[in-house]
Amino acid sequence: MSAVISCGALTYTHPDGSVALDGLDMLVPAGRSGLVGVNGSGKSTLLKLIAGELRPTSGMVHASGEIGYLPQDLTIRADQSVPDLLGLTPVLAAIEAIENGSTDQTDFDTVGDDWDLAERVRAELDRLGLPSAVLDRSLGELSGGEVIRLGLARLLLRRPDVLLLDEPTNNLDGESRRHLYDVVSAWQRTLLVVSHDRELLEHVERIGDLRDGDVTWYGGGYSDYAAAVAAEQEAAAQAISTAKAEVRRERRDLAEAERVIAQRRRYGAKMQANKREPKIVMGLRKRAAQESAAALKQTQTDRLERARENLDEAQTRLRADRSIRIDLPGTEVPAGRVVLTTEQLVLRHGVPAHLDLRGPQRVGLVGPNGSGKTTLLHTIAGRIPAAEGSATVHVPLGLLPQRLDLLDDSLSVADNVARRAPHADVNAVRARLARFLFRGNAADKLVGALSGGERFRATLAAVLLADPAPQLLLLDEPTNNLDFASYDALVSALAEYRGAVLVASHDLGFLEDIGAAQVDWRPDPVIG
Repeated sequence: MSAVISCGALTYTHPDGSVALDGLDMLVPAGRSGLVGVNGSGKSTLLKLIAGELRPTSGMVHASGEIGYLPQDLTIRADQSVPDLLGLTPVLAAIEAIENGSTDQTDFDTVGDDWDLAERVRAELDRLGLPSAVLDRSLGELSGGEVIRLGLARLLLRRPDVLLLDEPTNNLDGESRRHLYDVVSAWQRTLLVVSHDRELLEHVERIGDLRDGDVTWYGGGYSDYAAAVAAEQEAAAQAISTAKAEVRRERRDLAEAERVIAQRRRYGAKMQANKREPKIVMGLRKRAAQESAAALKQTQTDRLERARENLDEAQTRLRADRSIRIDLPGTEVPAGRVVLTTEQLVLRHGVPAHLDLRGPQRVGLVGPNGSGKTTLLHTIAGRIPAAEGSATVHVPLGLLPQRLDLLDDSLSVADNVARRAPHADVNAVRARLARFLFRGNAADKLVGALSGGERFRATLAAVLLADPAPQLLLLDEPTNNLDFASYDALVSALAEYRGAVLVASHDLGFLEDIGAAQVDWRPDPVIG
């Protein structure tokens, strides 16, 4: 199968000197492909290079045909009209001029083959779950999810040969995601999508894993990828066990060889002391014994070194353990304890909410963008005042916001956590941070220098290890921008958490993984 996208020795260095990609070779065939990897592995940079948004430092990148690229963060003007974003204005104006009698060749050139543009626009908007009335609005009036869908509509109207999508489901609600999944499933040309959305990745034909500067391809969707990686890791763990046994065996053999050599030396010294053989014979025997001993020791040393190399090679195939296992006894909430109550609560923008929680309930708020889920969480946390009424939290509370802005970038991970638990023993803090995968010197890294995944784990540690321990945990779209390792870290941490959880999320798989009951968040929902 011929490649539509090809990269050869592709290298890109950021202006600050940090290397994003170093000598990457990659071939992407026609069809639907996904690209995954840990945060900071260079996925977004790679898409920008393919799209021509960035120039390689060295090497080559090529894509056949017209490219359509949807970045994570669309740069927009709030006063820009939707028709302008979609690129409709000049074509529609030219069509109108021609219909009114214009014979200007410029108008015909502007229209080109787009005589049916208005019909295609309505069809694409409908396909993405957007009403035609959106054409009468400016971008500042739309939600982030609506803007993302319009950005995708703009690309689909161009009918590109190669479609590049960077984390397209971030900020999309459940219904919008389903529309996007349908678009991906129906795509007939070349698609390369960077995503950690497991459901989206079920709709691709292959998945590339960008790890340690190389891409490894796996056939099928996410389920096939996960099964293949699990099998690889099981084989790698077995190879490590075998290699460790080999190292132990070679160490024993080397020790035995050294014992035999020492025994021979003692025997030769005894023979020489007793002068039972002629001096020249004893000299030859000693030299031969020394050469034999040196050869034996070198052989065993070489075998031990090869065994160690085999162990090192086997360990490189085993992915780092990303699971968090930590005891959080202070977070436990008795079954009947009142955790949260509201009285005639009306959120900012006039959305009423009746919400009561008791005991270690886990509730997932699921609803369209703009329905007030984030506002509710921040109102409960005291970050946003209520328009009317009140929300009362009866237990210690922790908030993990969508924007990870809780920590001080100028302080280390350990110092940030210690600030939220001022009475905790320093060694105890570091011991618990190790369970969040900040072991040794990693706990001393400045937060401002952390990768996205590390910053997430540091923020999660600061929230869960606070003093007093949170018995109500508020999570605002926690899986947005999480790579698989960070996702697994969050799920494993919540498996140890014993308090109540209120989470706003469009990720139904995540809500299922943490055992949260789903509540369709509409005006004036009642939970209790």
